[in-house]
Amino acid sequence: MTEKEFMEEDYRKKMEEHHRKMEIRREKRRQQRNFHIFLGILIPALLILTFVGLRFALPYMEDHNLLSFGKKTGPSWEKEVEPLSSGSDITINQGPEESTEEPLSEKEEALQAAELFAKQYDYDKAIESLQALGTEDSSVSDKIAEYEAEKEKLVPADMDQITHIFFHILITDTDRALKDTRQGRQYNSVMTTIPEFKEIIKEMYERGYVMVHMHDIAEMQEQADGTKKMVKKQILLPEGKKPFVMSEDDVNYYIYMQGSGFADKMVLDEDGKPKLQYTDKDGNVSVGDYDIVPILDEFVEEHPDFAYHGHKAILAFTGYNGVLGYRTDETFDPNSSALDPKNKANPNIEEDKETVKKITQVLKEDGYEFASHSWGHINFTNRSLEDIKRDTDRWKRNVEPLLPDSCDILLYPFGADIGDWHPYKKGGENGKYDLLEEAGFRYFCNVDSTQIWMQYGDQFLRQGRRNIDGYRLYESYSGKADRVSDLFDVKKVFDTRRPTPISWED
Repeated sequence: MTEKEFMEEDYRKKMEEHHRKMEIRREKRRQQRNFHIFLGILIPALLILTFVGLRFALPYMEDHNLLSFGKKTGPSWEKEVEPLSSGSDITINQGPEESTEEPLSEKEEALQAAELFAKQYDYDKAIESLQALGTEDSSVSDKIAEYEAEKEKLVPADMDQITHIFFHILITDTDRALKDTRQGRQYNSVMTTIPEFKEIIKEMYERGYVMVHMHDIAEMQEQADGTKKMVKKQILLPEGKKPFVMSEDDVNYYIYMQGSGFADKMVLDEDGKPKLQYTDKDGNVSVGDYDIVPILDEFVEEHPDFAYHGHKAILAFTGYNGVLGYRTDETFDPNSSALDPKNKANPNIEEDKETVKKITQVLKEDGYEFASHSWGHINFTNRSLEDIKRDTDRWKRNVEPLLPDSCDILLYPFGADIGDWHPYKKGGENGKYDLLEEAGFRYFCNVDSTQIWMQYGDQFLRQGRRNIDGYRLYESYSGKADRVSDLFDVKKVFDTRRPTPISWED
């Protein structure tokens, strides 16, 4: 038998098996009006197949559309048709397609997980996940040996040379956001557009930068005498890779920004992934990648080696307008004595709080850290100790309970630090450090235009942050100053839709 004849014979058998099953189903539905018509046509067709032969029958059936006899356009029929036997290359419409992929075995799952860990430089976890399978399988033991060899090539990063960049909420619609008004000029100065952010992370990735957490740099560790001390850690990366920290301020989606070309609030999509809800100029609402989180997630999914151990950005929250676009603060609570009469009471505040808790838990699992940006976006340099205590209490009461864990990172609004370049000291003159330390803060970030500023203390880590915004980009783009060329090529990054020149707007 030739190959062609073999294929035709196999095709005929599969077709006969398929039509046989269709007949069985039709027998159960005799009450349907068209049954006898279909059966009357189908049986002669099968007889023709049997006596005339496959070579003549198939063209006949194709010409007369007999291959689709008995098919109805309704879900009840489609659910009853059984699929063809395994290996068939004939496609039959059976309604919504179900995945035919076999579930991954324990070994396959472990290998996939280990590969992701390895790409993100967590070779210890990659090896650990494979060792749980045992080393009798050569494919597993070979992979472990490969990861051990790659780990040996890692080199320690300079823990005193880690830059920290930060952004505000990204501009979605430049036409609405960057109008020639005081507010528009301020947005132009302190905000970054979506295309700029995408190009920035692309450029930084290509230059070998890798995101790390502040907790990767140093952490509080218990000492032999029972006390705790901030201890500098070690980050191991391939030669040429450079760790950096990224943060985003005011991830609150303030009321005053609504309708100005920014996202409305963060939501979870049908897959449980964090996205942004956005309302365009015509009032159309959509869900998509309208801010840093989903854009960063998508980039890391394509380039997992951009995130050290899967770690991503720090998201900093104030409290006075609620969190993530939800009016969760007590000043919006219709049942609270703290309700501000200037605010529109939120009757769904408890439900919104639960929503925010779910989102922040997903964000934590997704690799994000959280920080305080104060409750009322206050200036810590100028405010009194009493003001700072009142503000910190409100943040701890209204924002921290919405996070998966207690918060120990403080990103100063306006970069306004509680001290100068000298290390913080307990019992200091203004008492501000004692207050913040007692509130649980251990990581403190001001704003500094230099590439790197870091300070390690026994109980704290301080780091300067670099603002990557319209002012800083235009400053470099126009040739006035160069403060970003170590990170990216501003000529590739700068969004020329921006009105220029751009001056600093408080």
